[in-house]
Amino acid sequence: MTQTVIHPIPPLYNKHSRVLLLGSMPSGASRAAGFFYAHPRNRFWQVIPAVFNETLPDDTTDSRKQFALAHQIALWDVLHSCEINGAADSSIRNPVPNDLNIILENADIQAIFTTGRKAYELYRRLCLPMIGRPAIYLPSTSPANCAISFDRLVSAYRQIVPYLTVQP
Repeated sequence: MTQTVIHPIPPLYNKHSRVLLLGSMPSGASRAAGFFYAHPRNRFWQVIPAVFNETLPDDTTDSRKQFALAHQIALWDVLHSCEINGAADSSIRNPVPNDLNIILENADIQAIFTTGRKAYELYRRLCLPMIGRPAIYLPSTSPANCAISFDRLVSAYRQIVPYLTVQP
């Protein structure tokens, strides 16, 4: 069933953030949890620590937030609102972008990455003309993208490392 969703999760960043990772719109599980990539089968919170050859101390939102910020990673989504059927990016209609300048004006962002094809397409169409900074595509960690192996995801996400001062 298609519903209009307004993004309920504030961006995660601080003045030390150097990489901005953008999804499209949080899933129902993420909206319910109040944080990014919260679906239990989403591999994001296994992939990101693996990029640094680390593991999360525990599987809590606070641990995830602390890990991202300690590794200079900012998180948000391309969209402020849209019509969507469940969590299916392919069903997104009437997208309205987030104002990414909230982060870009307050953090030392060196590179912007999108976590999935739809986020990349939406960013190019809606955000790039407004802010003039290209994004780099990363494959989705969603359970819907099970064709790509964990090792390939980790390898792809290692593209963020050169933009950080915190190195693995």
